[in-house]
Amino acid sequence: MQPTRILFDFFGTLVDYSPSRTTQGYPKTWATVRNWGVEVGYERMLAEWSATCLELDRSCEAGHREYSMTEAAAHFLPKILGRRSTAAQGEEFVHAYLDEWNAGVTYPAGIQSFVRTLAERYQLAVVTNTHWPSLVPHHLVAMGLADAFAEVVTSVELGRRKPHPQTYATALAALQAAPEDAVFVGDTFEPDFLGPEAAGIRAYLIDPRGHAPVPADRRLTTVFDLAEKL
Repeated sequence: MQPTRILFDFFGTLVDYSPSRTTQGYPKTWATVRNWGVEVGYERMLAEWSATCLELDRSCEAGHREYSMTEAAAHFLPKILGRRSTAAQGEEFVHAYLDEWNAGVTYPAGIQSFVRTLAERYQLAVVTNTHWPSLVPHHLVAMGLADAFAEVVTSVELGRRKPHPQTYATALAALQAAPEDAVFVGDTFEPDFLGPEAAGIRAYLIDPRGHAPVPADRRLTTVFDLAEKL
């Protein structure tokens, strides 16, 4: 059966990005914290932030629970403030941090025309892990592709991250599709290949170096290889 829907991962699939939480450079975020009268070194701020996110990643791993940037900030800020943070401080920190983190997100040349060509034949959706609900929609608007996707399913809104089965089931339900109606495309083995396959969705993995144990006909060098596989 020919698929009629395509489910896309976002980061590393439709956009290029740096997964690092510390290397992009965060002088404005540091200035935000220091403006509250906190004398914290730049390196210590980044080390504490990285450690906090790692703690949350590990605590959420078993059940594939997702946490939000607001939750992460609420865990992190008291470590450097020496006291409980306010909701306003958490919001200010998150927005400052995301503004700088987004500097590591770039759009591949040709992605807009590629997606629009697919949208002429298939119903498209994004199914992505993210800690902030507006992040992916913001990028889709900036890419000129917001109207090309029928649905955007984010882990932070579900409270579960891929490869939890709920993520794929939610996308299929939103598209009124059965698993055999769809294919999944992503760049990370467990959430973007094993998870969809377990849900009955044929998956393709962006794996240019051939590291993942996937069939050759399901391996892509870039997302642009997908069209010839369908």
